[in-house]
Amino acid sequence: MQKHKLLDPIRLGDLELRNRVVMAPMTRARAEASSHLATDLMAEYYRQRAGAGLIITEGTWPNDESVGFVNVPGMFTRQQSDSWKKVTNSVHEHGGKIFSQLGHCGPNAHPDLIGGKLPVSASAINVRSMAFTPSGIKETVTPKEMSKEDIERTQADFTKAAQFAKEAGFDGLEIHSSQTYLFPAFMSSEFNHRTDEYGGSKENRARLLLETIDNVIKVWGPNRVSVKLQPYVKMGGFAPNADTEPAFLYVVEQLNQRQLAFLHLLGDQKSADLPDQMKRPWIQAKKFYKGRILAGGGFTQESGEKAINDDEADMIAYGEPFIANPDLVERFKTNWPLTPSIREFHYAGGAKGYIDYEIATASSSSQRR
Repeated sequence: MQKHKLLDPIRLGDLELRNRVVMAPMTRARAEASSHLATDLMAEYYRQRAGAGLIITEGTWPNDESVGFVNVPGMFTRQQSDSWKKVTNSVHEHGGKIFSQLGHCGPNAHPDLIGGKLPVSASAINVRSMAFTPSGIKETVTPKEMSKEDIERTQADFTKAAQFAKEAGFDGLEIHSSQTYLFPAFMSSEFNHRTDEYGGSKENRARLLLETIDNVIKVWGPNRVSVKLQPYVKMGGFAPNADTEPAFLYVVEQLNQRQLAFLHLLGDQKSADLPDQMKRPWIQAKKFYKGRILAGGGFTQESGEKAINDDEADMIAYGEPFIANPDLVERFKTNWPLTPSIREFHYAGGAKGYIDYEIATASSSSQRR
């Protein structure tokens, strides 16, 4: 059998991964709606995909105002933390490793999801995106500008959630700083018009993210913490401007000093009209970041192999391929064809299109070759 670098083991600090194929975080909307508890169905879903070198969970929320989607899990109560234990146990029993991803939707939340309250953000500016509410997809609203007290409370909530994730048995933690969520809104000069220490300069706009990272590092230690960045996001009202690249590279330089488990960078390789740095921001980051890099955004097995062979990245994140191919690593090993996912079931709830995709076996894969 041909040996691929993508399938080689890799060490992240004191954590040994059996391959470099990472299951990307993907909202799947199978948690209990009102309590935000992880379910038995979720435990089975993640168990099936334990062959990944590392699983990063769907976005999990550190407080009740951070929720931006229906039927998503939380990490802000003891009950929620306990509900995740069945997930981490099922993954560990099958030899896998799993990080919890903590995120705050900020201005991408909606009053219908957070008890009628306004979402919070850096400034009272609508990000002009869409939110998935109990009554369907709705446009975002103008959020409330966070006070200093709001910021301090949110930071405390992240720290508490990080502790809850540790107690739930996760192997590490990822901070979600992509899409049109809270941290990107603070980092954007378009959506952050503050005049205090959290606005203005790139250093100030990055302050909330970096302070939050430092707080969770105190809980986990640096080599069990990662950060996901999507620096050139084009979504809703978000689009790169002249301040985007300097802010991104400043954050990368700062993260390089923190000895993280890895830096997770999301690009867009499918859009032919984008400049190369938007497609592959990990190439820019390599000039400043000397730790492990996880690259994501439209990779195939072949392009993932090439990125690792060319020393662009150390690990590759796969999202949608893992939805319909729980045994994705095994399929990569054996050249078994990939099954396409059924998109109408991505967020549908229930087992269909979630845990009922075919899992290849050694015998069936050898028959297909």
